[in-house]
Amino acid sequence: MTTISIRLPDDMAERLKDIAKARGISLNKLMFELSIQALAEEEAKQRFLAAQLRGNPKRAAQLLDELDALGL
Repeated sequence: MTTISIRLPDDMAERLKDIAKARGISLNKLMFELSIQALAEEEAKQRFLAAQLRGNPKRAAQLLDELDALGL
């Protein structure tokens, strides 16, 4: 396993600690879960881009726009 140090503004770090506490998990576990979510979103986006190349480019682009509108 790799250890990563990141610099965050103090207020952001405190908010993340509060979220972790509210969920009853450690800050480390929260960051792990958020990382999994970010990776899953990126993989989904890459699958849609690949589908765009194989299939109906307009429909694939429309789906990507819908995902972007949802913030995914």
